[in-house]
Amino acid sequence: MVAGEASGDLHGGALLSALRRRLPDAQVRGVGGERMRAAGLDQLADVRSLSAAGLVEIMGSVGRHHRVMEQLKRQMDQHRPDAVVLIDYPGFNLLVAGQAHRRGIPVFFYIAPQVWAWGKGRARRMGRIIDRLAVIFPFEEALFNSHGRAFARYVGHPLMDQLQVTQGREDTLRRHGLAADQRLLLLLPGSRRAEIRMLLPDLLKAAAAFAQDGWQVALLRAPTVDRAFLEEVAGPLPVPCLDGDTCNLLHAADAALVCSGTATLQAALLGCPHVIAYRFSWLTYLLARIVTRHRVLGLPNVILGRVLFPELLQRAVTPTNLVRALRELLADPARWQQGVEELRSRMGPPGASLRAADELVDLLR
Repeated sequence: MVAGEASGDLHGGALLSALRRRLPDAQVRGVGGERMRAAGLDQLADVRSLSAAGLVEIMGSVGRHHRVMEQLKRQMDQHRPDAVVLIDYPGFNLLVAGQAHRRGIPVFFYIAPQVWAWGKGRARRMGRIIDRLAVIFPFEEALFNSHGRAFARYVGHPLMDQLQVTQGREDTLRRHGLAADQRLLLLLPGSRRAEIRMLLPDLLKAAAAFAQDGWQVALLRAPTVDRAFLEEVAGPLPVPCLDGDTCNLLHAADAALVCSGTATLQAALLGCPHVIAYRFSWLTYLLARIVTRHRVLGLPNVILGRVLFPELLQRAVTPTNLVRALRELLADPARWQQGVEELRSRMGPPGASLRAADELVDLLR
């Protein structure tokens, strides 16, 4: 089982826990993080050894990717697993899928790459090397199955299983040493080092403007990044650095500045108004503009097909623009509240992780 970043570890942990309910004696080893380890993964490598964003950024970590790939190939050759389970992270995991396919090992892929944004050629290639694909959006099933093989199954979105708010606002804030009578701005600068280097300084500068208006500010650290790295990028942190408890904190927050990724979808579904920010290397950005069919990046906006939450990319990510965009959003709550309800209705029912586990068990049989 292989995940390549923090969100993959989150979904992989839920999938592995669900699989344990169906196959309690299964031996599972691979690449993951804290959540997959907690669910019983025999960890060969940490998810942090793979995490990278963008076409060019991934090239900078080729050595690490190669070492992990060689380790996985040895595992396949020595142990002949009953299946290889790959979670998102297509740049690396599709290469793993090819290696498994060449060895005659069944491949189960969970959370498909966004071929509806990047073009359909990848869907055809995936149909040749993947035995079962568990997709998280309803329209993806027909898209992947339209190329000759009915290998995709819609299971729903795993976030609907994981959005568990277990505390009220006051209890959450008190637990983290925050004031219940002040508005809270959360900063989520990403789970990859390159993202944090490019975004965190500007997020902190924008947050300072809200602090001057009486807001309290906190930074929510991803499990793939340690505090020492955050301080390497930004110096001594001027705001509290919080770990975990993402759902309760986003539910309690009055607003957020969020790096594009799964966290934007979490924030939206939990009703937290936010501005989405992202910077690629310029070469990655130009390549993406050429290849991609979509002109929005944030997952809530992609799913809805329109800009619900403001997006700032590349040079547009400045403290001034972040402050302006968030203030405009907060001044018009009707602008986003109705869209949040529509988004929730499109995400499907809970139970995706268990349905994905059932598909995997069916493949194994």
